[in-house]
Amino acid sequence: MAPWLIIVLIVVVLIVVAAIWYATQTSRRKKLQSTFGPEYDRAVADTGNRAEAEKELREREKRHAELELKPLSVESQATYSAAWEEVQIQFVDNPDRALATADSLTTKLIAERGYPTGDYDDRLADLSVEHAQTLQHYRDAHEISLRSSDGKASTEDLRQAFVHYRALFADLLGTDPVKADPTTPTTSPDDTSTDDISTAQTGTAAAEPAAGSDTTAPDTDVAGSRPDATSR
Repeated sequence: MAPWLIIVLIVVVLIVVAAIWYATQTSRRKKLQSTFGPEYDRAVADTGNRAEAEKELREREKRHAELELKPLSVESQATYSAAWEEVQIQFVDNPDRALATADSLTTKLIAERGYPTGDYDDRLADLSVEHAQTLQHYRDAHEISLRSSDGKASTEDLRQAFVHYRALFADLLGTDPVKADPTTPTTSPDDTSTDDISTAQTGTAAAEPAAGSDTTAPDTDVAGSRPDATSR
């Protein structure tokens, strides 16, 4: 075989190998972006290096695969929903205590689903694999809770934190924790309406979508003291 032909074959082989490598990397990247959603961009921004970020996200997937996660029974869903409605009503009289209870209740639910709850950063990493769409809500709620413990959060801040906790809580629960009232229109968990506010004392909430629906829709009214009647 002529030397030039050998060189041509080597070049062709290298091009094919490079194409396969590129296609594989692109496929892996798209899979990570699909799995982690906004957490992918956050990881890239935090590390400042796409390759390092993707390595970290793949490590999260490996740890997540080792967890013994389990869905909630219908009975557990009902118990958690009732507990959430109770603390939501209590928010009217004691927002600080209600927010602390919401935090504890969310942590308890995280644990019951099978996630470790020791280190906060590890908790975020584990949750990011299946709950990336609501994870920023959890971060925001946690940050406000820390400010609340230092006496630096307003009642408005506390209401916002409560709404943020509810977003992750519903995602983990598999259903919205507030019972629907078929006589009122469906709204987002963050929506504010006079109907929703008026039910704060009775414990009957306006109908709202199940977990997984868009929780980022802007509120149109701001009134009352119930946490889910607050804009973010």
